[in-house]
Amino acid sequence: MTTAIIDSHLHFWSLATPGHEWPTAQTPTLHRDFGPDDLRAAAAGTPLAGAVLVQSQPTDIDTDWMLALAAREPLVAGVVGWVDLSSPDAPLRIAALAADPKLRSLRPMLQAIDDTDWLLRDDLAPALEAMLAHGLRLDALVQPRHLPMLVRFVDRWPDLPVVIDHAAKPHAAVGTLDPWRNHIATLASQGTHCKLSGLRTEQAPGQPADELAPYVDHLVATFGERLMWGSDWPVLTWFGDTYARWIADARRLAGLSGTEQEQLFAGCARRFYALDGCDLGARTAGEHVEWSDAGNVGIRDE
Repeated sequence: MTTAIIDSHLHFWSLATPGHEWPTAQTPTLHRDFGPDDLRAAAAGTPLAGAVLVQSQPTDIDTDWMLALAAREPLVAGVVGWVDLSSPDAPLRIAALAADPKLRSLRPMLQAIDDTDWLLRDDLAPALEAMLAHGLRLDALVQPRHLPMLVRFVDRWPDLPVVIDHAAKPHAAVGTLDPWRNHIATLASQGTHCKLSGLRTEQAPGQPADELAPYVDHLVATFGERLMWGSDWPVLTWFGDTYARWIADARRLAGLSGTEQEQLFAGCARRFYALDGCDLGARTAGEHVEWSDAGNVGIRDE
């Protein structure tokens, strides 16, 4: 079969950007600049057609930097930015950012906030209302501890589209499924979306991807067409994984084909982030991408 991939979740960063917090020198493989040319090298030989660039720093400067980069980079189809949702100025900031045609979503870094119920605070309501008014989405960077809170949040804000990043980072290193499994099923029943991303870095070093099978099976069964593939590159490389290998592993573990496979690797991200109007022309002219049913990826000239 032949298909193109929209990567729903990856990062670029520049260490020189003011306010840069992570990665640090303690993660040496990641402690350098990463940008579009690095992505093209990492994804060479894969059918990558476009990507959603996701914030990595909790700063306005980082979001402005991403949007400026995205404006001149056709590979970036959409941007997930950051805003201090608790700031009194958040509605004005959201309105200004929403004027950028590539901004699609906002992501508070909930995993780094000690207060598990922070997203339920009443003082966030003006910012959340501004997100609704400007047609934005919420990327939920959460851990299993946040899932009961997220159920309540989705009930409170049913019109705000929510996608769960990295499947809420289940405790894959030790194989724990519950209570993550039941909470995820509840959120799926509420109409949320979810990313099949970030799971390799939740495993222990050297742990095989096949041990993610119970998690992937559950995500496919509960979210269906509301599950989207993401690489989480370059964080993906932290434990030595590669872009092409994660594509192949995710494809094998999901066990989908035809239209269902296209929804996982492109269609869901295109719908959720409203990317239909974007120029997904990352491949060079004259290239035809083929992805065989055996899971091999290649490019040949025509």
